Amino acid sequence: MSRVLEPLVVGKVIGEVIDNFNPTVKMTAIYSSNKQVFNGHEFFPSAVVSKPRVEVQGGDMRFFFTLVMTDPDVPGPSDPYLREHLHWIVTDIPGTTDASFGREVVSYESPKPNIGIHRFVLVLFKQKRRQAVTPPSSRDYFSTRRFAAENDLGLPVAAVYFNAQRETAARRR
Repeated sequence: MSRVLEPLVVGKVIGEVIDNFNPTVKMTAIYSSNKQVFNGHEFFPSAVVSKPRVEVQGGDMRFFFTLVMTDPDVPGPSDPYLREHLHWIVTDIPGTTDASFGREVVSYESPKPNIGIHRFVLVLFKQKRRQAVTPPSSRDYFSTRRFAAENDLGLPVAAVYFNAQRETAARRR
């Protein structure tokens, strides 16, 4: 098993959110606190209020990508009946750039977990062409797989996730 995919399997991102895939592009996500997202690392919600800088490395400017960010653990990990909750969609991101060069289809919603530890998953798809994606009617009951199928995106080319839990006043100090 690829070292890149192993944490996604252990964290049940592969299986619950996306299918197994072959990573072909490097994606980095960095929040304003200059903290890079690594699989399974924990962030305080106060550190992820603003959208991250998501860079697509590899490929070239002729290729375009779609980025999806979801929380598969809403309202809580033990009973995630709203799975998945959509946090962000950016499409038409040119290769070798970052998401700010793309078209934000669904605006960034900062993570605010109430119960338990939540996974926040960033998934990158390579588009077959420049395209208009169909935004979902609701952020709740989102499905990354269904969205990819409806928009002819195929399997992901990169993915990363982080954990966050409710931040008490004491933890913010």
